[in-house]
Amino acid sequence: MKIAYFDTIAGISGDMALGAFVSAGFRFDDLVKEIKKLGLTGYELEARHIERSGITATKVDVLISEQPKYHRHLRDILAMIDGSGLSVRVKTRASAIFHEIGVAEATVHGTTLEKIHFHEVGAIDSLVDIVGVAICLEYFGIEKVYSSAVKIGNGGFVDAQHGTIPVPTPATTEILKGYPTILTDISSELTTPTGAAIIKALSSGLLSHELLTIEAVGYGAGTRNLDKLPNLLRVMIGRLEATEDADGILSLETNIDDMNPEIYPFVLEQLFSAGVNDAYLVPIIMKKGRPGVVLSALVERSKLDAALDIVFRETSTLGVRIHPVERRKLLRSIKEVQTSLGLVRVKAVLHEQKEVLLPEYEECRRIALEQHLPLIDVYRILDKELRT
Repeated sequence: MKIAYFDTIAGISGDMALGAFVSAGFRFDDLVKEIKKLGLTGYELEARHIERSGITATKVDVLISEQPKYHRHLRDILAMIDGSGLSVRVKTRASAIFHEIGVAEATVHGTTLEKIHFHEVGAIDSLVDIVGVAICLEYFGIEKVYSSAVKIGNGGFVDAQHGTIPVPTPATTEILKGYPTILTDISSELTTPTGAAIIKALSSGLLSHELLTIEAVGYGAGTRNLDKLPNLLRVMIGRLEATEDADGILSLETNIDDMNPEIYPFVLEQLFSAGVNDAYLVPIIMKKGRPGVVLSALVERSKLDAALDIVFRETSTLGVRIHPVERRKLLRSIKEVQTSLGLVRVKAVLHEQKEVLLPEYEECRRIALEQHLPLIDVYRILDKELRT
């Protein structure tokens, strides 16, 4: 699988990401040509080599000759992207990044996604950065994006459209909710809202011990020199070889000691219907010696609100704990195998480069009922045949 790994040595911004991809081998002239499909005017794109701590990096700048005299809404930006001559995948990725920023800005300013005005983010340079990154990913044939924990500054202030705001900026922290983040002791803006949104919208999480065959490496330079670390973003492009799949999910937990136990099976049924990955109950002893239950669920971020709605609606709890969880899964698929009991659908699991075939309950149950066999015998027959 072809991946791009963002190593946030000193955070990430849109121009640093563009510089890193140009440094990794994307011809700058081709990048300029592709971005022109967006139909923007009033800017020039410039690239130059720059040195940070002895490392040669690429610095990409968007030189603005004319800023638009009106604010753009999210719908305006998405319409511009959708109406361009860019590929479908570039449009999808760029739109996803802007949507992350729009949601964060609406939350910070206490308004709706439809009403939020884009100021800095809606300006030409951010449009070029975000669409440019999507173009670069398409050029390199990137299937998935991963990153290191995102470094952010801590302390200091930056000037913005609404006045002076603290570092890390409210939009950046809002976007990075639930994503692994490192709060440094550097009082400068290391990660911008644009950079945070690139990671949040596109990244599948962190890498740890996966086997990565690196094909290209690029360094994008930030604007300032930093005292404590090189102001760089490194991108590694290569192929990920693994027998495990990794993803980031959320763990929901709540303790309950005052609910009719007959309700719990219905709650679990509703959670599974809402698409949670798993849900279960653990008996505990709570304060004052009361017997209670921990209701837990594992859920993808996109289904978080639906799961929370069920828990608050169907149980007596007043609060839910939410934790990000990194999950490792053996690669698996469903296959049809000819056996003495007929054609059977089984789970094929890849472990240490060996494929293991496993019978599943529903298939075994079907065979037991159709052929009037004890369920345990069906398991024994299939287990023996699938292992030979």
